[in-house]
Amino acid sequence: MNTLNDNAARLLLRRMFDAAIAAAQPALCVPPALPAAPKGRLVVIGAGKASAEMARAVERSWQGPLTGLVVTRYGYAVPCERIEIVEAAHPVPDAAGLQAARRILDRVQGLTADDTVLCLISGGGSSLLPLPLEGITLEDKQQVNHALLQSGASISEMNCVRRHLSAIKGGRLAAACHPAKVVTLLISDVPGDDPRDIASGPTVADASTCEDALAIIRRYAIDLPERVLEVLRSGRGESIKPGDPQLAGNEIRIIATPQMALEAAARVAAEHGLTAHILGDSIEGEARDVGKVMAGIALQAARRGQPFRAPCVLLSGGETTVTVRGTGRGGRNVEFLLSCAIALRGEANVYGLAGDTDGVDGLEEIAGACITPDTLARAFAAGLRPADSLDNNDGHGFFQALGDSIVTGPTLTNVNDFRALLIARSED
Repeated sequence: MNTLNDNAARLLLRRMFDAAIAAAQPALCVPPALPAAPKGRLVVIGAGKASAEMARAVERSWQGPLTGLVVTRYGYAVPCERIEIVEAAHPVPDAAGLQAARRILDRVQGLTADDTVLCLISGGGSSLLPLPLEGITLEDKQQVNHALLQSGASISEMNCVRRHLSAIKGGRLAAACHPAKVVTLLISDVPGDDPRDIASGPTVADASTCEDALAIIRRYAIDLPERVLEVLRSGRGESIKPGDPQLAGNEIRIIATPQMALEAAARVAAEHGLTAHILGDSIEGEARDVGKVMAGIALQAARRGQPFRAPCVLLSGGETTVTVRGTGRGGRNVEFLLSCAIALRGEANVYGLAGDTDGVDGLEEIAGACITPDTLARAFAAGLRPADSLDNNDGHGFFQALGDSIVTGPTLTNVNDFRALLIARSED
């Protein structure tokens, strides 16, 4: 493939994005991971953007009796017959999530060693299970979440703080299930696929400490209520540690990951004669900085044939962060892409797409956007100033004005961010 017009490039990038999402669909990855039937009851619980679809996959594959309750994001429910689906708010928690967390804990009371709890966890579960420790209110949790999202802290750092303020995360949900066996199916949306960080690890032992959480708060100068800080300073927020007998015999199974999604996208590229290079499935950092770096690699490939010769696709995943300073409508994927477009300066034959595989970038019901060699020219012609939009964290406003937003609707899964830069032809 030596040439590729704008429409063909857009279509190919979207096919790769769709393939990444399809690879992480619960209907594909849940059935092979189901446990053996227990002697006693099977109780299904869970939380996350993919939890409802995971529950439906369980129902369609499980032959015996079961009961259950899972909580998912508003708009992400799907019909189930035996597992109750409730909806709550994300990324800032609400009363519906608080009530759902309490009800989930109630569901696992009084179980025996013959029973099995199947826990379905995916990204978004941290906000959907906002049950605070005694002395902390839901309003406090909302303030904490909002402050963390604005701080520039990594997802691992944010979840460390959340684990130590929760009555259900940091292994506490699994401890509540004891003596029943807990089998957790995880769809990973975090860099490195650390089970502790997926929905803040409600069924996973956690070696981090309250002091670790306090250090993160100090590092990012996060302003939190005094009663929240007291929980951490007193040590009352300590999570369930490795080796705790309440978690003995439990199993953690990661069933879908960002790497799997990137590999699916690479196969689509290969089908169209393009070599795909996966640069990493756990890239972190400020979204605008990552955008500059990725643009630099793409420019070197386009102009020098290094480190990869065009035509090719550069794929990456992970979770960048945005330190919010403006008042625009943004998300980490459109922030990345706008920064990337500015750094590319209209380079011929370079196209890009960035999107969140759950269909929601930031607070918008928009997955992401795409760029073409004429993105900046079209923006200037429309009276937009790309640098100003970036400074105002207004990626969604920018790309919507150009008609370049990508809207998927609820994808019913979540394996984090997807980024693809397509270099159609080298200058040499």
